[in-house]
Amino acid sequence: MNRPFYLASLLFFIFFWNCSSEDVDEIPQEETPIIVPESLYFPPLTSNTWETESASELNWNTNQLAPLLNYLEEKNTKSFIILHKGKIVVETYMDGHTETSPWYWASAGKTLTTAVAGIAQEENLLNLNDKVSDYIGTGWTSASLDKENLITCKNLLSMTSGLDDGLGDGIAPNDLQYLADAGTRWAYHGVFVKMQDVVAAASNQSWDDYFTAKLKNRIGMTGTWIPNGNANVYWSTTRSMARFGLLMAANGKWENTQIIPESFVNEATSTTQNINLAYGYLWWLNGKTSYRLPQTQLQFSGELIPNAPQDMYCALGKNDQKIYIVPSKDLVIVRMGNAADDANFALSDFDNVLWEKISAFIN
Repeated sequence: MNRPFYLASLLFFIFFWNCSSEDVDEIPQEETPIIVPESLYFPPLTSNTWETESASELNWNTNQLAPLLNYLEEKNTKSFIILHKGKIVVETYMDGHTETSPWYWASAGKTLTTAVAGIAQEENLLNLNDKVSDYIGTGWTSASLDKENLITCKNLLSMTSGLDDGLGDGIAPNDLQYLADAGTRWAYHGVFVKMQDVVAAASNQSWDDYFTAKLKNRIGMTGTWIPNGNANVYWSTTRSMARFGLLMAANGKWENTQIIPESFVNEATSTTQNINLAYGYLWWLNGKTSYRLPQTQLQFSGELIPNAPQDMYCALGKNDQKIYIVPSKDLVIVRMGNAADDANFALSDFDNVLWEKISAFIN
């Protein structure tokens, strides 16, 4: 994300920001049973209050908190939150950032598209097994009609469209060229954003209106989508990002209301194809035997983040925007900021070192 975009976005928020409330192939059968946290706390929808819990009450290693926060500050962090069963245990802001400052989710925001797609399917507006062209018409790619019609909504969410990622992240038909049959190749590609067009067409609403009504307002999030080239980037406060993480940790439920179907949450956070075992529906999965990364067709052995719990799944965005969810420990962890080291598209070495520090603190 370049400096002109930052300046333009800041000007946008001066005038429009509103923070009133929160000032395919056969799939491997390796789904993990859903763990339902007990006594989850949910912050009020229209209040900035949020209950806290102390690390000492949890018997965490409080002497390891300072090394964790020092490392975060050294690595260009702007905000960091740890929730335990929904309550805030750690919340810190750095580098001039505050509780009400907006920041971009980058590709961590892809998971918002997944959530809304699951809601739309539950409302019988669409079926993720259908081909994309059923909703947005044919000719949305430059592939032949028979090849284009192989691409389903699930292919968009699992990054298996078969379209040529070597041409960049453009989403005009000329940018979307056939490379392989859908479902036979995993490649990180901006074409997933077409799922937002599918939802808009299926719901007969704009993407933003449907997202706001069906997800954002129902969990008390603030924020807005800002177009950036071919991308549609979500900006919000850190607490809004934590609210979405909490919704996922609660298996799609907010208090007594099921917002995202529980079965879909489990499906989206399990391996969705047999090429990149560490990928669900735009969610990254730890604890698998191998993984693939953006901009390469190499397969790497081992877990995505070895120092993190095996059942962790995460939303990862450019320059180290993070939502980590750990069902076995009732944790939601959010990090926002600039790149910890070099610019990156999702995973970086920072994740594993950060989890070494987190584990020393919480264990």
